[in-house]
Amino acid sequence: MAIEFDNNLKNLYKETDIRKLKIQTLKENGINPYAPKFDQTRSIQEILSSGKDGDKVSVAGRVIFKRVFGKFSFVKISDIFGMLQVSIGVNELNADEYKFFKDFVDTGDYIGVDGEIYHTNTGELTVRVHKLHLLSKAMRPLPEKFHGLTDIETIYRQRYLDLITNEEHRQVFLKRSKMLAYIRKFLGENGFIEVETPILQSVACGAAAKPFVTKHNALDKTYNLRISPETYLKQVVAGGIPRVFELAKNFRNEGMDSSHLQEFTMLEWYASYWDYKKNIEFVQEFIKGILMECNGSTKLTYQGTELDFGAEWDRVDYIQSLNDLLGLNILDYDDVEELKAKVKALNIFDNKEIDAVVGLGGLYDYMYKRKIRPNIIKPTIVYNYPNLVPLARPSDANKKIIEMFQVLVCGIELVKAYSELVDPQIQRAGFEEQMRNKLKGDEEAFELDEDFLLAMEHGMPPMSGLGFGIDRFMTVMCDQPTIRDVVLFPNMK
Repeated sequence: MAIEFDNNLKNLYKETDIRKLKIQTLKENGINPYAPKFDQTRSIQEILSSGKDGDKVSVAGRVIFKRVFGKFSFVKISDIFGMLQVSIGVNELNADEYKFFKDFVDTGDYIGVDGEIYHTNTGELTVRVHKLHLLSKAMRPLPEKFHGLTDIETIYRQRYLDLITNEEHRQVFLKRSKMLAYIRKFLGENGFIEVETPILQSVACGAAAKPFVTKHNALDKTYNLRISPETYLKQVVAGGIPRVFELAKNFRNEGMDSSHLQEFTMLEWYASYWDYKKNIEFVQEFIKGILMECNGSTKLTYQGTELDFGAEWDRVDYIQSLNDLLGLNILDYDDVEELKAKVKALNIFDNKEIDAVVGLGGLYDYMYKRKIRPNIIKPTIVYNYPNLVPLARPSDANKKIIEMFQVLVCGIELVKAYSELVDPQIQRAGFEEQMRNKLKGDEEAFELDEDFLLAMEHGMPPMSGLGFGIDRFMTVMCDQPTIRDVVLFPNMK
């Protein structure tokens, strides 16, 4: 006996209320519209890639299309890997089963089908359904224009609807997974061991950033959310693991824009006995490998700009670029106010913004980001930095310079790396200088990390480390306008 449902109710109620009534009707007739499981013999992807006419299959997916032609219907089911057509008719199902399908199966529902693969007259691979299983009833309908959800708020806040409706966005997140798998494979093949370090840290160190602060009730202690795993990873190296890496969630309490989120994913690695020059060679090979694995080419287009990571990368001298801009040698100035006066006299910056900058490092960074970085378009190695990063190794030739580099493209910083400082006395002095800057109002200054210094005092090998922005690189590789477009659930206002 067929379960009865009055389809005239569609003229009286909203779609969501109709679906609630269907769920109620099913339950009242002893049918649970939320099945405990379904045994698939093949996935949608497997059927699409290797299915042959006559194959008997059991497959499941979400209904994203339903068209009824009297006693025969076509349905399309999908998951993130693909979309499969199934046909349902009275020649395979009895009249009650077919009526159940017409009345109770809607777009958005999950169904399982047992059937046989064939090709339609138009050549489309299809499963002819011999038995239908309602697996999960959707209470709400899919967006009307399910081929391309466009509302930005909905895309970010209800990512599941975006994944259902936008093929381009589905491919972005599949590519992200593929990239992470490649990173682990590539680094593993090159002798790196993956480790995990704490997210709750007692000291905010490893990057110039304002941390998030939280309370550990059981210990009655205040912690920072990790801004960087750097000092912990170096302690692991000191423990005898020559090459380590971590795919780390970092948290920095800073502004939001197209290339910044407060929660983001960073790859960091550290290699014993390397210097920054070796790291430059390695990261170029690494990035080219990712692009070949995920895009099939080292060439790509980002927001209308053609880029070739396979060609020779440009080189930009950070100090020389600032010197050329200002017409002076920035290393000749140890007093920030004196250099500010020289800069303000040039009238090429907003002098009120110059006045607000704290410290020489902040001044260099301000000028670089305003006048130099935006003009870096092609894949570029920026090198030769002033000695203002307390964890980086000073050059033996000139102590005012550190052995550091960054990788930029289209004005976006993808990589920051340097030869690591392993001298505990110089490291302590650098931390103390940072603490003085913090007392002067620099909220992004490093804190003094005694546990890290203790490990350094026990001895660390020469090494070079690197930070690689996963989210930023994804925006470039997948030609996405903002970092939110490559993060499944970005922070929103």
